[in-house]
Amino acid sequence: MRWLIKRLLIGVGIILLTMTFTFFLVRLMPGNAVQYIISQMIRTSTMPLEQVYQQVEAIYGIDMDQPLLAQYFSYLWGLLRGDLGSSILYPQTPVMSIIAQAVPWTLFLVGSALLLSFTIGIGLGIVAAYRRGSRLDKGLTFTASILRAIPDFLLGIFLLYYLAAINPIFPFGGNYDIGATPGWDLKFIGSVLYHSLLPMIAFIITGFGGWMLNMRANTVSVLGDDYITAAKARGLSEYVLSTDYVGRNAILPLFTGLALSLGYMFGGVVFIETIFSYPGVGYYLFNAVSGRDYPVMQGAFLLITTSVILSNIIADLLYGWLDPRIREQS
Repeated sequence: MRWLIKRLLIGVGIILLTMTFTFFLVRLMPGNAVQYIISQMIRTSTMPLEQVYQQVEAIYGIDMDQPLLAQYFSYLWGLLRGDLGSSILYPQTPVMSIIAQAVPWTLFLVGSALLLSFTIGIGLGIVAAYRRGSRLDKGLTFTASILRAIPDFLLGIFLLYYLAAINPIFPFGGNYDIGATPGWDLKFIGSVLYHSLLPMIAFIITGFGGWMLNMRANTVSVLGDDYITAAKARGLSEYVLSTDYVGRNAILPLFTGLALSLGYMFGGVVFIETIFSYPGVGYYLFNAVSGRDYPVMQGAFLLITTSVILSNIIADLLYGWLDPRIREQS
């Protein structure tokens, strides 16, 4: 219990440091959305400069004369109250509502693709390990190595070009049809699945290779251990050996890797979501960086940092639950 409390306190400290670093870094970036808006208003309006500032402050909730340090403490106070500020690119829209709207789509798209790629990789890795040295093993290993090296966004562009532009089998982007009414009916669910297929395929094809190669290496290593030889000598069936002895020990490190990947997924799909115009966290983060929408940037980075820290803690807990020896040592 003390270990968990210590990790949580360290995690809170890391979140605070990251949030502080992000706050000042995004304001030092070249270009500023607010200044661009002010310049546009000055060119298209006859209002005095002071009145333009007042109007921008009223619309976007930004005090132009407030020092940077005062803005920081104001941001901290808002954060304690659950207020991440309002977006600049989407005027008078709270950052919290943007993130709350984007998170379910990222969880669905990346979570589903990650679990599918994990399952496929584990299954193929076990097959390749038990058939090691065969043509099947060499073919699977070669294919996985090639696919693992291809960036997911590059494959996404290729799929979008050939399966949406050249051969209009799938839609160009979005999360569901424009005319569809959100709800739990089959028509809407089918539209959501139809729009998510291409980005999901791109993620799965480039993602399962890493899981497969790791699972193959772990399984081959476990098969060579002495306790496996002893279990075979005791006359245990091949099914018991492959599930209770080989599979459980070989998959153990991959479960912790899966937990870490779930934490990183909010920041790791920026290009995929942007290419397919899929309104997840990565899509809004990319738009925020392009448009210097620093309230949305701060909110997205805070979400990513928190999810990564929590996933690390969950991975440690999961490893201890799967391996009783670790629980006894801790």
